[in-house]
Amino acid sequence: MKHPFYGRTPSFDANAINETIQRALTSAGLDTTSGPMRDVTETIRRALATGRLAEPGPRVESESVVDVESPVVPAGEDSSAIRQRRPSVGEARQGQGSFEAHEFSNDSGTRAYKVYVPTVKSDAPCGMIVMLHGCTQSADDFAAGTQMNRLADEHGFLVVYPEQSAHANASRCWNWFRPQDQVRDAGEPSLIAGIVHEVAHRHAGDPRRIFVAGLSAGAAMAVVLGETYPELFAGVGAHSGLPYGSAHDIPSALGAMKGGRSGLQGLKSVPGGGGGARRRAVQAVPVIVFHGDRDHTVQQTNGETIVLQAQEAYACEAGGGMRVTTQAGVASGGRRFTRAVHVDCKGHVRIESWTLHGGGHAWSGGHASGSYTDGAGPDASAEMVRFFMALPRCGSA
Repeated sequence: MKHPFYGRTPSFDANAINETIQRALTSAGLDTTSGPMRDVTETIRRALATGRLAEPGPRVESESVVDVESPVVPAGEDSSAIRQRRPSVGEARQGQGSFEAHEFSNDSGTRAYKVYVPTVKSDAPCGMIVMLHGCTQSADDFAAGTQMNRLADEHGFLVVYPEQSAHANASRCWNWFRPQDQVRDAGEPSLIAGIVHEVAHRHAGDPRRIFVAGLSAGAAMAVVLGETYPELFAGVGAHSGLPYGSAHDIPSALGAMKGGRSGLQGLKSVPGGGGGARRRAVQAVPVIVFHGDRDHTVQQTNGETIVLQAQEAYACEAGGGMRVTTQAGVASGGRRFTRAVHVDCKGHVRIESWTLHGGGHAWSGGHASGSYTDGAGPDASAEMVRFFMALPRCGSA
């Protein structure tokens, strides 16, 4: 069944549709009169006012925009100085290796992606980090902002940037909230997993050293991939993201972003997932989480819940709890942070959580050549690489 926003009908009552949307957002506890949600509702109103909504392409897999980004303004700067732009080719590459463009297709659709191959690559299988951009971003933009390609040159791993299609989501958000995109061998998880297998085969990647990380909607999808393909991904990095199974449609997604847990409470788990069925995270996969405590786009409680889900999964696997140590510090750029490290009974670090004090919805320590970056640090890219490289190989003791 096509989403009603995209269906072609002889006529429609724009006011009635707008009122229905407003009621749905209000029921999710969202204020549509101010802040980022005001822009969302105004965009919908303008689209309805045209008397006709856009028709999708041949592979429509989108529902709506559910992840509104908000640039971080460094202290002392005027918000008018913050602008969005596409990085140049050199900025996007941010390294001396090759940056290749490819495309992958399966029964769930087609997605473009880019692969960064470092300057020095040994004959032995090398690791791989899959980077999932946030809404409105592209592979080039995310590469420029995170500087992950530069780190790939230093450490000798591949970087893969799957790119969301505008046909799949009008704002290029990964559809982390849809039931069909929260399961194995279907939807966007199958597309990203297929890209990973293709790159690993083409470039002799180490199948036990593959990691996935993302920002915002990309982080939410990274968490989904850790749950649906735990044998493929040896670790997950979630920056400003959301926990697994936190939403099943647009209203619940918007509510989850605001900090509501409607998708996680009062619902029984149903095999295969259906409409509003709760999906519970059960796979024990190492995870590193970054979240700003002033993120008003995706509330910090989401990051805390990602950590809680991982704790519960490891407790079930090991039959016991984990030891947690915390430390506070200040990054070189002036950002204060608190870092919590969770160690299992065997002494292995399984979870790491960074709270960025005063941080908003942006990649910590990112470069200004990319969108939605916060140069005040700490360097999330470098810390994720450190965390990933220290983990045991996937499937090993």
